[in-house]
Amino acid sequence: MLGAFVAILNQTLLNVAIPHIMNDLNVSTSTVQWLSTGYMLTNGVFIPITPFLINKLGTRKLLIAAISAFTIGSIVCATSVGFSMLLIGRIIQAAGAGLLMPLLMTVFLIIFPPEKRGTAMGIMGVVMIFAPAIGPTLSGWLIGHYSWRVLFELVIPIGILDLIIALAWMKDVTKVSNPVFDTIGFITCTVGLGSLLYGFSEAGNNGWDSSVVVLSLIIGVIFLCLFVWRELTTEAPMVDLRVFKYSIFTLTTLISMIVNMAMFAAMLLLPIYLQNIRGFTALDSGLLMLPGAIIMGIMSPIAGKLFDRFGARPLAIIGLIITVLTTWGFTQLTMQTSYSHLMMLYIFRMFGMSFIMMTVMTEGMNQLPLSLTSHGTAVSNTTRTVAGSIGTAFLITVMTNRTAFHLDNYNNIISSANPYIAEKFAQLGQGLAGLTGLPTGAGQTLAISTIYGKAAQASTISGINDAFIVATIIASVALVLSLFIRRATTSSKDS
Repeated sequence: MLGAFVAILNQTLLNVAIPHIMNDLNVSTSTVQWLSTGYMLTNGVFIPITPFLINKLGTRKLLIAAISAFTIGSIVCATSVGFSMLLIGRIIQAAGAGLLMPLLMTVFLIIFPPEKRGTAMGIMGVVMIFAPAIGPTLSGWLIGHYSWRVLFELVIPIGILDLIIALAWMKDVTKVSNPVFDTIGFITCTVGLGSLLYGFSEAGNNGWDSSVVVLSLIIGVIFLCLFVWRELTTEAPMVDLRVFKYSIFTLTTLISMIVNMAMFAAMLLLPIYLQNIRGFTALDSGLLMLPGAIIMGIMSPIAGKLFDRFGARPLAIIGLIITVLTTWGFTQLTMQTSYSHLMMLYIFRMFGMSFIMMTVMTEGMNQLPLSLTSHGTAVSNTTRTVAGSIGTAFLITVMTNRTAFHLDNYNNIISSANPYIAEKFAQLGQGLAGLTGLPTGAGQTLAISTIYGKAAQASTISGINDAFIVATIIASVALVLSLFIRRATTSSKDS
């Protein structure tokens, strides 16, 4: 848990620091985004090979290797003198981090019997949800006082501490064997997932009609189809796709993917609204999300205990109803929406989410026999990573396209060809010229740019509201699917 916490925390710490890294290392936006894209792609490659590595090395050696890689990567990042060195450090970090989450889930599912997994996974939920929630707040404060390098220096001692603890106390909880490495499966999975994740990442920046995006997505789909065919026909698959024969696992994985897509709405769109439109600082933006994170941290173990007693279905339904209603609440944003109102909406949204994330996932994993546990966790983590990328790109695209649509509408309405509008522009231009002491022509230009700025601002808010409408629809689909969740009734013994 400590290793996974510091890995997830580090990923969210970096987001706020991106502008400072751009200035310090003199790189462009398209270049610096590789710190996130490269990290995500490496994660996507290493998650699926976790089952093979667990069987080959055992949980003890793999944890030590993962923590070592993450800590070494952090040291490289903290001491980097240029962007290339920083990117290499991030990739080394991602190799370790990609192994940690599926490894953590596999260990939890093996050492806890089904009747106690809800409570255990609820505690694990604190790691998965609390770390990314406090990251922006902590990062905003640190960046305001120190260099961005502190964000990497901060996690090095925690990584070293976890390494010492692992060396002293970690034991193997799985049988070590000598599995055959599925080279063809690895290549097709790496190319397929890498291309797909890159395509979705670039779609958020360049749009869905970009030739690079379209080509990446086509290559991704082709190679993933080849990967599925390979895994279903080989005797020693890298990831055993038989996990999808278990109906509850398949349903809960689909719900987790959809919820992950919807969750990114608030995490992505709220900071854009707060910082770019309303003028709040990165720290203000992070602080708004902090109470929600605390609520989720408190509620996650409680939700786990309730899961052990009632199962995932009632908790998922209640949580998704709250999530749908609060996500809809974010579709009403204006320039006058108060900070406290946004905070309360976010708190209730996180309260609802606390009933969904770990409980739904645990119900699906409970149906799998122990021999498929590591494969189930790899599939679950991979699909959620892909869903997060899809959600990010899709919602950003919705926001961008709808912002352009609303701005075009304003341009059609507020046109100088309209005599009434032209007269009002002239009056405003004269008024501004009188106030500022500028010539009448300059006052007219200032009037036009002021009106355009206000129109652009209003269009962006409308675009964000539209993206939240789409997120509400996505969450509603998950709500409908949650009605079909059943209680898993598998034994903790292997089948």
